Amino acid sequence: MNYWNKQMECMETAERRKLQSERLRDVVRRVYDNVPAYRRKMDEKGISPDDISGIDDITKLPFTLKTDLRDNYPFGMFAKPVSELARIHASSGTTGKQTVVGYTSGDLDIWAECVARGLVSCGVTSESMIHVAYGYGLFTGGLGLHDGAEKLGCAVVPASSGNTARQVTLIEDFQPDAICCTPSYALFLAEELRKKGRTPDDISLKVGIFGAEPWSEAMRVDLEKNLGIKACDIYGLSEIMGPGVACECEYRNGMHIQEDHFIVEVIDPVTEKPVAPGESGELVFTTITKEGFPLIRYRTRDISRIIYEKCECGRTTARLVKPSGRSDDMLIIRGVNVFPSQVETALMDVGGTSPYYLIYVDRIDNHDVMEVQVEMNESFFSDKISDINTLESAIKARLASLLGLSVKVKLVEPGTLPRFEGKAKHVVDSRKI
Repeated sequence: MNYWNKQMECMETAERRKLQSERLRDVVRRVYDNVPAYRRKMDEKGISPDDISGIDDITKLPFTLKTDLRDNYPFGMFAKPVSELARIHASSGTTGKQTVVGYTSGDLDIWAECVARGLVSCGVTSESMIHVAYGYGLFTGGLGLHDGAEKLGCAVVPASSGNTARQVTLIEDFQPDAICCTPSYALFLAEELRKKGRTPDDISLKVGIFGAEPWSEAMRVDLEKNLGIKACDIYGLSEIMGPGVACECEYRNGMHIQEDHFIVEVIDPVTEKPVAPGESGELVFTTITKEGFPLIRYRTRDISRIIYEKCECGRTTARLVKPSGRSDDMLIIRGVNVFPSQVETALMDVGGTSPYYLIYVDRIDNHDVMEVQVEMNESFFSDKISDINTLESAIKARLASLLGLSVKVKLVEPGTLPRFEGKAKHVVDSRKI
């Protein structure tokens, strides 16, 4: 069994909790002394650093929201002056100001360490060549995976996102062992390779590390079939660190959280109270080693659950189950909660379609309407109206069963819907609410 840092990845639970408690006390003191926004929040709750003796006291601390980051834009949440930072990233948010995050050189070393652990757990070695097709720049994906791969000793192809024709050529010519990108872009690359007559046997890739957007188990099957790889999930968000907060191992039964650097809680998003161990809820992260931009009880809005049992791989860290959606991008259609990931699962269950789909939501005469447009795959595509109607009916029935909601379904020709080189966009909500 391969590990990058066996001491931390396989540490006994009691020893890890002791380490987390020490680091939690330290970070609480640092943010109280150096971040006025945290000092105000804690003072308002009547909490001081002296009240936090260990991890069991974490629920005494206030939550941090994305609005806190935007209200203190750009550098008000930093615990270090900008002059002591080594790098600044920003989120790719579409509303309001971007959320800005900063890293000291020590933070960057820890980030690379976390990514290296994840890569090793997925089967990457120092002998591997990694094709990184996440975007470089303010987005954390590209540089995050790049630095972790270099720390591991890999040869890195910094392809970044975009220019798909060039990406295909690089994969054909350089023959990398691993690829890192969004899962939707990996399927797009597979589609382009297939158009060139390439089969999975012609492709050198052995493993893919995919993240930055939700993807289903059915999509994993599709990725592995079309690229001939083992598809692994990696989790992170720019506010917490970036990719590498958690990552799957070869058994792919949850993503191992790097618990020596992060404390995770699961809360009911409505009551804000902790859920029972193993139950689903909103993920809340506290960074316990970050210097430049530490966060206390940050509400991610991701919905998931945690597995606490020791994994077959030997790692003892808690495992994060693939998030089922987000509490803030959840659609409410006629009183029913709908996540795009549920729609994707229904489409994969029925078959006959490609991974490209769009959900259109509107309000007509005070009535919510939802339409799912999805591309037929090349093998199914037919001029026979009866075939199309049959497939549409099957998808509609599966969606009704899964969602408890009747929605419209429209099949479109292959290649009709837009492709995205970054995070795929699946929802167009035109309601005036």
